[in-house]
Amino acid sequence: MSGFGTMPLYEIFVLAAIQGITEFLPVSSSGHLRVASDIMGLSENTLVMDVAVHVGTLFAVALYFWRDLVFMIAGLASNARGRRHDGGKLAGYLVIASIPVAAAGYFGQSLIENSLRTIEIVGWTTIGFGLLLYASDRIGMKILKLEHMNLPNAVVIGLAQILALIPGTSRSGITITAARFLGYDRTEAARFSMLLSIPAIAGAGLLIGLRVFETGDPVLTRGALIAAGLSFVTALAAIALFLRWLRFAGFGPFVIYRLILGGALLAWAYGAF
Repeated sequence: MSGFGTMPLYEIFVLAAIQGITEFLPVSSSGHLRVASDIMGLSENTLVMDVAVHVGTLFAVALYFWRDLVFMIAGLASNARGRRHDGGKLAGYLVIASIPVAAAGYFGQSLIENSLRTIEIVGWTTIGFGLLLYASDRIGMKILKLEHMNLPNAVVIGLAQILALIPGTSRSGITITAARFLGYDRTEAARFSMLLSIPAIAGAGLLIGLRVFETGDPVLTRGALIAAGLSFVTALAAIALFLRWLRFAGFGPFVIYRLILGGALLAWAYGAF
């Protein structure tokens, strides 16, 4: 079944907005999409929708961090000429940190799609990894900047990102958590997490692009463009507001939100209401 062929326009708007708002916040976009899909009674493959709206968030993060991207491209070009450059080193760390989740996603796709997308799992992971985020923010130091990134830290953050394949964990949340435990400043942890999302989102966008090309369905294409556009706008606003918030405050409100949401999901899953 195609991802948008029979999906009403209002559902595309709702799910694209959810993706854009939650992708870079430590609250789990996939978990929210899973819950919204159940509430709205969608019969579509929500993984397809996940991938499509990621295209818009890719453009949003690339636009916001265009200076970092130029810095890394210049670094790679300098490295190719035999000159050391910090931009090339940062790009290398992003690639290294992306390898574990790419491998885990490839080999564990069936498990993820068939066994890990239940409301119970989303509820427990929403609570559990929310508490872990709180612990990292309380325990972690606040002294390291992005220029202090090294190979061991990149590997640790990359391994932590594997957990984001479980709905409710939050890719942003778990990578920020790992970076905070390693001693990175809040804004720097969020910055690396968002830069790390670029290769992950680019890979996901490539998958949906291939699906659109193979189906040749104009309804699917139009729906994908609408979803990408809305997720782009909402994601860009979410990135700017989130980083501004972290300059003055911590992750407390996001942790509280996760606890409330997770509790409500578990009550729903276990028949409390």
